[in-house]
Amino acid sequence: MENKVKNVLSGIGFYGTLTVCLLVIGVCGWLLLQDREDPAPQQAVTPQIPVSQPVEMPEVRLPAVETLEPAPVPVPVPPKETKELPEVEVDHTPVAAEAPRLVVTPLRGDVLTAFSMEELVYSPTLGDWRTHNGVDIAADAGTEVCAAADGEVYTVYEDDSMGYTVVIRHDGGYLTRYASLSQDIPVKSGDAVSAGQVIGYVGDSALVETTLGSHIHFSVTHQDEPMNPADFLALGE
Repeated sequence: MENKVKNVLSGIGFYGTLTVCLLVIGVCGWLLLQDREDPAPQQAVTPQIPVSQPVEMPEVRLPAVETLEPAPVPVPVPPKETKELPEVEVDHTPVAAEAPRLVVTPLRGDVLTAFSMEELVYSPTLGDWRTHNGVDIAADAGTEVCAAADGEVYTVYEDDSMGYTVVIRHDGGYLTRYASLSQDIPVKSGDAVSAGQVIGYVGDSALVETTLGSHIHFSVTHQDEPMNPADFLALGE
């Protein structure tokens, strides 16, 4: 076979051999191009979708619903007839505060100067006319002075005008004041005293009443308003 090919190739010469080779190469190239242009159709692959198994749902039991009965509707009650009360007249007259029970005269003696808040009285010591908010009772120096009623010693002090003074507080907002005492005072602030108890001694310490001699200046006030001591005690007897 090889000898035959050689004989054929030697018979056609060099150029003939070259031509044959070129033809063979061209045919091979053409076949390769045909294979690329017409690729073999690939078989379509259908994706496999997994099928889920059915899930059994647990049985749900709802609680029993209690049937509620409707609440009773209140029946409106008609209002009772109201009777008009007769108008009562109210007495608006102010009630006077109860006066303290002044059961003891603080000092037995002559009244030198009476209570006078509406009319002016002459003051021999000062030499002028003025009101007088208490009573001046004369007595010998050192004579005992007593509490006119039960109460509590409110204060003990030396007044610039009325001298040594004791003030006793009583129920109902009343105060009794004992002035122109001697310096020797046996009670102090806060002491409870009884009617008739000795709370001081007669002196002449009131500078505005020095011309009267030994005496006490006794006064009564209610809510800081001067009251006439004679309305509570039988003075001068």
